[in-house]
Amino acid sequence: MYEAKLESMGLRLPPVPKPVAAYVPAVMVGKYIYTSGQLPLVDGKLAYKGKMGCELTEDQGYTAAKICAVNCLSAVREMTGSLDHVERIVKVTGFVNSAAGFVNQPKVINGASELLGEIFGEAGRHARSAVGVSELPLGAAVEVEIVVKIK
Repeated sequence: MYEAKLESMGLRLPPVPKPVAAYVPAVMVGKYIYTSGQLPLVDGKLAYKGKMGCELTEDQGYTAAKICAVNCLSAVREMTGSLDHVERIVKVTGFVNSAAGFVNQPKVINGASELLGEIFGEAGRHARSAVGVSELPLGAAVEVEIVVKIK
């Protein structure tokens, strides 16, 4: 059902991005999967670099957050074999590389939240934090991590 939804949306989950340090992309504990923070990597390259409110617009940040969410889902699928095993998206945490005075982190992280809602419907409604930070790994614009409950 969720795999079919991805296909109908024209989305293809990429291979799980390789970690940039000493961690794994996701860990399963009981019926929960915790993803590591995922960057907006496309084909192994950082697609969005810089600070919101300076080098990048909110729209660019929104798109970067969507890419991060797709990368999170790749890690979930690798753990379960199929997104059809997802019962619910529990929590999304988004970090936004923010210039001084930038306060629209929630609008940026909506890119991830709205994508998850579109894919999973009611099961995609989640708790969330959207946090502004002064720097992110590799200079990334956004980093997103999710917690997922599996059936």
